[in-house]
Amino acid sequence: MATIFLRRIDQARNMARFYELDVQQGLFGDVSVTRHWGRIGTNGQSKQHWLSSDAAAAEFAGKLKLQKERRGYSSPLPA
Repeated sequence: MATIFLRRIDQARNMARFYELDVQQGLFGDVSVTRHWGRIGTNGQSKQHWLSSDAAAAEFAGKLKLQKERRGYSSPLPA
């Protein structure tokens, strides 16, 4: 699964945030879902979740993406 980049910009509320999801294979057959989020222009925060299979990781990442899209995040426009 590719890295998913989302952002939410609302100038009226002085809000400029990013959210990134990355799924990577581990060394021992497990799968890592890394979340990275924060205000655009900062280092932000990160959290890793280790899951036992690709299917579980894809489902978990999909749920997180759907949550963020419901809160107003969207994919940035291509340059």
